[in-house]
Amino acid sequence: MECEICGKPVPEHNPIRAKIEGSVMVVCKECSKLGTIQKAPPKPKFRQQPKGKKQKNTRTRNYSRRDEPTEELIENYDFEIRKAREAKNWSREDLGKKINERVSVITRIETGKMTPDTKLTKKLEKALNIKLLEEVNNVDLNQFINSSSGERTLGNIMKIKRK
Repeated sequence: MECEICGKPVPEHNPIRAKIEGSVMVVCKECSKLGTIQKAPPKPKFRQQPKGKKQKNTRTRNYSRRDEPTEELIENYDFEIRKAREAKNWSREDLGKKINERVSVITRIETGKMTPDTKLTKKLEKALNIKLLEEVNNVDLNQFINSSSGERTLGNIMKIKRK
């Protein structure tokens, strides 16, 4: 193990951790003088489980296709929202009152500085009578395997839009 400041060797069995300029680093004895020495983090204590009871593992989660979104916001949502609002001759204040949102939120959405979440998108769809969410198709990734190397790469899958 090496000092994160000067690169000198640091003993692995007893590294010195020092807070220097707001960052906790593993340092040598000389570099530890540049900051305040931190206590070693406490080691977790494992308690014995009674026999017959299984410990529930809360960290792992199995994801399935049902967890994946089935709808996606259209690409030019900001332009469509503004166009529909202006077609109804509504100001941003009027739209904000109808969907119970602040004018600043409407402004940020229409300028593309904010992406509305699904709940807000559905409120906008209903108020403006437009379609902002489109269905997402499941893609078979096996069709994108590169024939030369036989591997699937990100470049095989994505479509690059050029301006």
